[in-house]
Amino acid sequence: MAPSLRALLKNSIDYTGLLPPADVPVGSAIAAFRSYRSGESNWLLGHFVTTSRFLSQIPAEFDGVLSVVSNCDFTRAASIETKLPVATSRPTYCEVPVESLDEVVRAGSFAKIRTGDAVPESIPSTENVADFIATCAMKRLPFKVTGALQHPMRSIHPLSHRNGGAHALMHGFLNVLLAAAFAWYGEKQDVLESILNEEDADAFRFGEKAKWRDMSLDVNQISSVREHFIHSFGSGSFTEPIDYLHKLNLLT
Repeated sequence: MAPSLRALLKNSIDYTGLLPPADVPVGSAIAAFRSYRSGESNWLLGHFVTTSRFLSQIPAEFDGVLSVVSNCDFTRAASIETKLPVATSRPTYCEVPVESLDEVVRAGSFAKIRTGDAVPESIPSTENVADFIATCAMKRLPFKVTGALQHPMRSIHPLSHRNGGAHALMHGFLNVLLAAAFAWYGEKQDVLESILNEEDADAFRFGEKAKWRDMSLDVNQISSVREHFIHSFGSGSFTEPIDYLHKLNLLT
């Protein structure tokens, strides 16, 4: 395992199987998350994302890793996710437009961006994603990502696994994570757009440093970015991102 890749991906995948479009039954989602926590890839696993509707069915053993989609606080939650610029007593990720990020800063909360959903028009452009990341970096505002981000590289995929589902050019989590990392260290929006648009897997290399083309960051820089800036990304599947990383020979 390349040290820089491990630093980039450690505890990065928040499991959103309970939420659309995955809509995994609550019992199955609980069993799956429990197995992921005990599996060999558990170092990649972040939070178990749930709505308040399912909270009473979630076992107490998950209390340290629950992220609850709600506009208010829950004592069992490790974090809260909302679409309003609000504050709670725990880390709160606010999914708001870039124009409202100052309100998130004033609330003392964190930001959140959705990079896709079940229809092609839900996928924001690389320009919009780069603008969001650059603005968060300028404001030193930590954030997380969610929505159609289970693939490492920007590439065309079906938006759902249902028969006849539409295909679209989707964002990649390596693109987004590294764009955020370089933004944190001062790269401008045009560079971020180029990273987000990258579809050549060979342009990304990992060893003692994480590299995109002729630019690089060391392990300490990557670890600092993950701690202070881009915290995680949500995925309705925990295994799919890992399978794709294996196909790219990035995980062994």
